[in-house]
Amino acid sequence: MKALSLPSSFPQAPFVFASLQQLDHAIATEDYAQYVNPLVGSQGPYSDLAFGGGDIFVGGVLPFGVVKLGLDTYESNTTLNTLNGGYTPNGSVTAISMMHESGTGGFPKYGIVPQMPLTTIAAPVNILDNRTYWQHRTDPDVARVGYFKTHLQNGVNVELSASRHAGIMQYSFPAGEKHVLVDISHYLPDENGGYSVQAYLGGEIEVSESGQKYTGYGTYGGGWNEGAPFTVYFCGQFEDTPDQAQTFHGRNTDPIQRAHTFSNQPIGNATFGGNKQTSGPLNNRVGAVFSWNSSYTSTIKSKVGISFISTDKACHFKNEEISTWQLNDTVDAAIKEWNRDVFSKIQVPTGKTANMTNLALLYTSLYFTHLMPSDRSGENPLWDSGEPYWDDWYTAWDIFRCTVSLYHLIQPSYYETMIRSLIDIWRYEGYMPDGRSGNYNGLVQGGSNADNILADAYVKGLRGQVNWTAGYEAMKKNAEAVPYNTYSQDDPSASVKEGRGALQDWLDLGYLSSDQSTRAVSRTVEYAANDFSLAQVAKDLAPDDVEKYRNRSANWQNIWAHNVTTHGFSGFLAPRLANGTFNLTDYNPALCGECEWQAISYEATPFEYSFVVPFDMATLIDFSGGSNAFESRLDYIFQPNTSEQNLGANGAGITTLMNIGNEPDFATPLLYHYLGKSFKSVQRARGLAHQFFRNEDYGVPGNSDAGALNSWLVWQMMGLYPVVTQPVYLLTSPWFPEMTVSVGINCSLTIVANGLDEASGSVYVQGVRINGEPWNKNWFEHDEVMNQDSKIEFDLGMEQKIWETAILPPSPGWKVGKSFWLCLNMLNSNTRFHHQLDNVLPRMPIYPVSLRIAKSYDESMGQCVSQEVSLLGLTRGARKVGKVHGPLCRWCSQVVREGPGDMRSLDYRSLMLGALSCSSVTTSATTPLGTLHHLPTLWIRHIMAIHRIDRRPKERIDLLALIAVQKQHATP
Repeated sequence: MKALSLPSSFPQAPFVFASLQQLDHAIATEDYAQYVNPLVGSQGPYSDLAFGGGDIFVGGVLPFGVVKLGLDTYESNTTLNTLNGGYTPNGSVTAISMMHESGTGGFPKYGIVPQMPLTTIAAPVNILDNRTYWQHRTDPDVARVGYFKTHLQNGVNVELSASRHAGIMQYSFPAGEKHVLVDISHYLPDENGGYSVQAYLGGEIEVSESGQKYTGYGTYGGGWNEGAPFTVYFCGQFEDTPDQAQTFHGRNTDPIQRAHTFSNQPIGNATFGGNKQTSGPLNNRVGAVFSWNSSYTSTIKSKVGISFISTDKACHFKNEEISTWQLNDTVDAAIKEWNRDVFSKIQVPTGKTANMTNLALLYTSLYFTHLMPSDRSGENPLWDSGEPYWDDWYTAWDIFRCTVSLYHLIQPSYYETMIRSLIDIWRYEGYMPDGRSGNYNGLVQGGSNADNILADAYVKGLRGQVNWTAGYEAMKKNAEAVPYNTYSQDDPSASVKEGRGALQDWLDLGYLSSDQSTRAVSRTVEYAANDFSLAQVAKDLAPDDVEKYRNRSANWQNIWAHNVTTHGFSGFLAPRLANGTFNLTDYNPALCGECEWQAISYEATPFEYSFVVPFDMATLIDFSGGSNAFESRLDYIFQPNTSEQNLGANGAGITTLMNIGNEPDFATPLLYHYLGKSFKSVQRARGLAHQFFRNEDYGVPGNSDAGALNSWLVWQMMGLYPVVTQPVYLLTSPWFPEMTVSVGINCSLTIVANGLDEASGSVYVQGVRINGEPWNKNWFEHDEVMNQDSKIEFDLGMEQKIWETAILPPSPGWKVGKSFWLCLNMLNSNTRFHHQLDNVLPRMPIYPVSLRIAKSYDESMGQCVSQEVSLLGLTRGARKVGKVHGPLCRWCSQVVREGPGDMRSLDYRSLMLGALSCSSVTTSATTPLGTLHHLPTLWIRHIMAIHRIDRRPKERIDLLALIAVQKQHATP
């Protein structure tokens, strides 16, 4: 039976523009939960099937809750990952269970601590074989925040809700027998079997003398992260005492296939007896059946609490968190918590003129962004450190790009405890997780991306109770210690549990060799990003480490093959062998086979990964042939029918090289910002959002990946996008006329979109003001806006306008083999020169380069020859000549490469000041040195105006007669 989506027209409600002081009042009067559609992503491209959909969890849950109470279903002719959230729109119901993941691919995990309402337990029903009692659904499912309802073929109406560690179930039976089966051996299966399939490893159940209560535990292992055994304790209770309660045991069998058993004997029947059953050495299946006479009430209610510590704690959670038997009480409490802790953090108008589809997309996306990871603080069975504990990181690879940046803004308390938990896991287990579930690290899809999460938090100023000294040590462990080989079938060459499995290649070669490492292209890019993260944190905590990790962050350049050509473009990442040669036989960067564990790149082609260097866009643009060539390359990947890769069901409908359904491409639509053409970023990102994100069951382009795709949409709707591991946000275009965002503990950000009109195409930025001041950059830094009450005003219109006239977003990566000479003639020590520097430099990005300054240039020798002089304050953070941050260098490179051309083609915004006495530009194609002479006075004045330099008319300072740039590129 197809699931029922919420209608496109939602009830109206008055909007309250709330300051932080008005927050409680706003929550009391505005129910944002009503706009959430929990079924978005429950279906794939094929009608009534979950295959290729979001794989989302549907059921009762609180923000980051431990319990995710919902259906377990089995849908034949599907892929294993479809079952991971438990829910499928048309699958047979096998149980209602307490724990699930959400939005994740891979082998199923959880689906444990179940109940199943039955109207008979007589033959042909065999309670050891769920194929004999699973149920189809006869009516559309109903899902709202904190509430789920379904109607089974046997006539039972199921309603449920959940608290943080407990759930409540209400079964309305038809006339006749009423039974509730509790099978401790139940879990989400994989119909194909395999090395990562879950396994039941034993358990115990004990029923009280009256039969009204039951307690016990189940132990399980395996699943997606190939996890070690973990134990969950439970405490269940029925509102009404059953007429009969029977425990049972039986031979351990696979839930789906008889072949996956300890023998080839038939399943057999359960053996009943006693009030307690324990699995024993053969891990026998154990459980209980609770029965009520046919003449009894038709409604049976049950509450269940779970704990990773003890049955006593499970009972405590059940009693304290769900104190009444009224289902609506738990539903109302869930709605209140979601509104208070999540939805009210981003408030938009909800009146009669509001776009109801956008309301649904915004609050539904916020909902799915807050289902994982799970806050299990106080529930860590492995150690007791007093630190917070979070599990179900599934995975950092998915959420580091933009999800955690959203947590940083709107969930500062939760986010701080997440960071502390990652560090505490390293403290006791040796490595921070990239993936973690069931209290066990694994799997690592790419790099050690907890590094990126910590760096993003650090550079944006998160401190609190985080021990950052320990945090940096945890990051450094990833960067320096090779983890032991786990010999997984995913990748038998190295560890997939934690750390950087191919680290030895990285340390020895400066890249991952394709003959010794899987996913060599994508992991080289990711390890570079990880080391950039270390360099960012090391600036404060370990200054002596900065140069090493910044240099290592440039290692992605070691696999850049300048002569590889495809689709009319040259220069791409490419597989390189351990002997240093590129393995280009039959190589096509637009293909990656199955793009999985043993491919050359993971979940994206090398063509796509050739855009994924957010920390070094200047070098990437240069390697791609310059600004014009890079823009053409960007334009091309959004053209239909350019993809050569078979994307399968998860990529249904995507025919472009750019695939928004996979995380590596998240930032790609925004890269036009680095060309000074943010209107194209708006055009591309908004187009993707409208095309692939919808308020319907098939509403996301593939797996939602623990809310990663949903968080990407939230950022688009805000009109902002974070640059991960940098304190930088790109300005795009908001979707709402006004939005109030709760930022940090005590601040708010108001985002206003004047002139917004989606229907007429009035979505392009014409101008921006931040806190009332005109803003001419297409980006801002965290401290400029997020540490105080702020307001960003966008003026929108239909013109695709280049509105940004100031410096481009930072590109702080280190470029291999490039040095810059700054030659000074006619140096004037006029104090006004220093005044201009003081005004200009604070507005400039920091580009790490090798920069040397001399007094003259010998044209006959083609080089700077005189003695080097001091930097004269030309750069920020300069420590010594040759190792400085030089804000002018990207400008130098751009001018030498392209010549004068259109003034806008030059990155003149990065020039240190406009005090030049120049009039022309010359370049040489036969020498690595280009020379600049005399920029036009008009350009000087324009540069001065950009930086608002206070300068008297006609006054000029002769500072620079010549800039020479020496470029060295290693070409394979």
